[in-house]
Amino acid sequence: MDIELTPIKQSIPYSIKLSKRAKRMRIAVYSDSSVILTLPFGFGQLRARKFLMQKHRWILKNLNYFKQFANRKKFKSGKREYVKYKDKAVSVAKTKVRQWNKFYGFAPNRVNIKNQKTRWGSCSKKGNLNFNYKIVHLPEHLLDYLVVHELCHLKEFNHSRNFWFLVSGAIPNYIQARNELKNFGISAS
Repeated sequence: MDIELTPIKQSIPYSIKLSKRAKRMRIAVYSDSSVILTLPFGFGQLRARKFLMQKHRWILKNLNYFKQFANRKKFKSGKREYVKYKDKAVSVAKTKVRQWNKFYGFAPNRVNIKNQKTRWGSCSKKGNLNFNYKIVHLPEHLLDYLVVHELCHLKEFNHSRNFWFLVSGAIPNYIQARNELKNFGISAS
């Protein structure tokens, strides 16, 4: 489907995803330039079209943002690659978590490997550290930054000044590492 953005006369391809769990409309722009509109069941096309027209500047801004990083390093994705690299990723993640946790002394619950499209890692409220299987492709210094980032969420479950202070204790050049990690196509959060 295409949405015609009247003020700019620009057509943007998008797909619609219907969701039983969605409570409201949601628009997402991904690094591969795909635009996905998630709709709860029962929402009409006219309402969806109006929503997209209201968000056209935001969509264009994000599409342009991703075009800046067209030269990023990209990895193949999919179930086959996930199965191929999962065991290695588990080993790498657990080793790095143990290594960096000697510095911090936090109490992570579990270390999990996931097949995520938009994240390198996450930390759950239960203390589980989740990492993307693609961590096996990262250079050592970026892997260190990522693991430290998620470990620090065990103490500060946000991105406050205190959180970044914790990160800087082990990774003083964390800003450079964070920016460099963006060149690998997924964000850390």
